[in-house]
Amino acid sequence: MPELPEVAYQKKYADATILHKKIVKVETGDKKIYQSDKKDFEKVLQNNQFTGSERLGKYLFLNLEKNRCLVVHFGMTGKLEYYQHDEVPKYAQLTLTFEDYSRVSFTCPRKFGKLYLADSLTEFQKENNLGIDALALGKPEFFEILDGKTGTIKGLLMNQKLIAGIGNLYADEVLFQAKIHPTTKIDKLSEKEKQEIFKEIEKVLEVVKEARVEGKKLPDTYLTSVRKKGEDCPRNNGKIEQIKVSGRTTYFCPTCQKEKS
Repeated sequence: MPELPEVAYQKKYADATILHKKIVKVETGDKKIYQSDKKDFEKVLQNNQFTGSERLGKYLFLNLEKNRCLVVHFGMTGKLEYYQHDEVPKYAQLTLTFEDYSRVSFTCPRKFGKLYLADSLTEFQKENNLGIDALALGKPEFFEILDGKTGTIKGLLMNQKLIAGIGNLYADEVLFQAKIHPTTKIDKLSEKEKQEIFKEIEKVLEVVKEARVEGKKLPDTYLTSVRKKGEDCPRNNGKIEQIKVSGRTTYFCPTCQKEKS
């Protein structure tokens, strides 16, 4: 599922292709994608234009000239596709034609993506009870989030109501880089371990974001590059193991990430 770094790439892509173009045709797809009546989307988008974009966690906000914004959650397989030909891509769930005859489609093969209409990012965040964006997170806020919690650290990192933007993939990466076992209980973390996790949240997300946006490879020291049971640890400390944490398949190195007794 696209997480914060992948949505940052989609934001850059949208900014470079679809801003300041009048929408002259709106074609909608499967109603399960739309979080309100499809006719509302057609009414709001027709003869409107995108003036800018914002991102919060895993959500992309495409701001419209005539108030409101189109909010995109990419689900497992969603993405924006901009093109200048007549053939609509397979799995298109929303297609907008601009006055210069170029088009953008939101394609979503597995149909786990969602489209919303919102008044603003701030209102959407409040209405959907989303936490602070992971890249806007300061150390005081992070320590406050941890305070009094007793669940696993991985579960907390993935909780979008607390921290928006980190999913299964990068929760594993943050904890691998911080050398913290994913099942570690929050109340068992030392102050030093908490600080290390905070440091790695920003570092990992920035490194991966740059890689996704610029089309670069991730460092060889990253778990994400070898994320499979039985693969060699990037630090050459043994083999990667697989478990379930908070219902999600989790990868870690038992040598680098010691389990607390």
